[in-house]
Amino acid sequence: MATVGFYEADSFKRINQTMTRSTIETAFYGNNVHRVQDLKEAYSLARNIPGTVELTGMPIYRAEEQGLPADANVLLFNDGAFFGRTSAARRIIGYPNVDPDYFATLIREAIYQTRFKELLTADAYVGLDEDFMIMAHLLAPKTFANNVYSWMFNFQYVNECYREMYGRSRKISDSEGDIFVFADPDWSHPDFPLGLAFFSPKENVAAILGLRYIGELKKATLTLGWGVGARNGYASCHAGLKRYNLKDEKKYVMAAFGLSGSGKSTITHALHDDKYDITVLHDDAFIVNIKDKYAIALEPAYFDKVQDYPIGCDDNKYLVTIQNCGVTVNSEGKKIAVTEDIRNGNGRSMKSKFWSHNRVDRTDEPLNAIFWLMKDPTIPPVLRLTSPALASVMGATLATKRTSAERLAPGVDKDALVCEPYANPFRTYPLEIDYMRFKQLFEDGVDCYVLNTGDFMGTKISPRCTLGIIESIVDGEAKFTQFGHLSGIEVMPIKGFIIDFADNYYRNQLFLRFKDRLNFVKTRDTEIGGYDKLPDCARSAIELAVREISM
Repeated sequence: MATVGFYEADSFKRINQTMTRSTIETAFYGNNVHRVQDLKEAYSLARNIPGTVELTGMPIYRAEEQGLPADANVLLFNDGAFFGRTSAARRIIGYPNVDPDYFATLIREAIYQTRFKELLTADAYVGLDEDFMIMAHLLAPKTFANNVYSWMFNFQYVNECYREMYGRSRKISDSEGDIFVFADPDWSHPDFPLGLAFFSPKENVAAILGLRYIGELKKATLTLGWGVGARNGYASCHAGLKRYNLKDEKKYVMAAFGLSGSGKSTITHALHDDKYDITVLHDDAFIVNIKDKYAIALEPAYFDKVQDYPIGCDDNKYLVTIQNCGVTVNSEGKKIAVTEDIRNGNGRSMKSKFWSHNRVDRTDEPLNAIFWLMKDPTIPPVLRLTSPALASVMGATLATKRTSAERLAPGVDKDALVCEPYANPFRTYPLEIDYMRFKQLFEDGVDCYVLNTGDFMGTKISPRCTLGIIESIVDGEAKFTQFGHLSGIEVMPIKGFIIDFADNYYRNQLFLRFKDRLNFVKTRDTEIGGYDKLPDCARSAIELAVREISM
């Protein structure tokens, strides 16, 4: 899906709806801006920036096939005090009290303050198939060349193959311009002590200021890409998708939606002891066409935590860049990374697509099932939702706990159970769009399950248990019965997990958690000026569950 990169008079007015886009795009053309031509140059720039650690004991696997020098090593760069996303820094045009004129002025000044800095600009594609490709541009100070390099690697850097593919790609709209992201991690402002992540979603531009973490640039770009998909007939998914290639040419396609730490990546990449032939689309970002049901990955690489991959782990051979980790030397005196979050929490890495041995960029088989991953102690290891309205609103009230991937504002309880609709804290478009898209998928025959990957009333649910549940569903062997007397909810009995609706304490706790969901839906009517108000059918589905639990 080619976006508009060159304007005529009519297209300029359609794409530049406020002064923000022109303000940000203009910065890319200054005489202090150097264009990074390819990934080799990005690697060289990052390797020679002060603060970079070249891990001489960790050569990049199949480097030349990824557009890198044959002798390229993993590069490590650390950010300092903060090493996670800062959701409190987000400001989005379209939300109440976000004045486009005020922020355009703020950004103009931020750009002016970079005039004595050497800046780097780089290009990449978001979307890996001719039916959905967006051109994205990044601008950042040269001193943060590591972030530019990681950003280019995470998305699809421009090469001859993808340049030709982009030339053939489908333009879906005359009002979708290229993505432009301006970043200055050195910026500071007394009114924004946590930094500023500013978005003008319909103009496909963002300014990421005072924020060093590479995840801010990755998610800012995806935020805009998901918005393009949502406006043009796709379900935008912060999830993992895999296909089980079964006997007799049967396929089973599942998507797992969950926040960092929920098990999304583990489930997506699980090989099930080689019981199945498995194909992976991606573990974090893709879109699904609601009409034709095909899915397209938005990025080739993987942005993964390193806490579960100790020194010497085979998976570490797929690392390309590392952020916020320690370093030591091996017996040969060569530098290697100290993983497992020993230095700090949320150590991260960019992994190459070779980490998945059976990776594809598009699946044409329609989804069989969507799994909402939650950490709600009142939910058994697995539920099946048979009501499309309830299935979609349970995704809209996906309950989980915060993780070290997020930098929280002062006073926020990191242990509180929170609702994060569809596991996507990066949405900039109305929540109703996601609700209706997923409801349509369920009405069209996609099954819906809730997997609790935490604990059930104090009993830990192991990854082995979760994967066993998925296997029984894929194999068609799972048996479900009604969950108490609740309409549209079924449960799979599992040894060791006792569900007793006669237990008043359990029923009361279940009631309270569903009441939390109902309250969350109700507050969408007024929060951020009703921007995320849900349809009446969403509230009705949760209200019915609350009433039935209390009976």
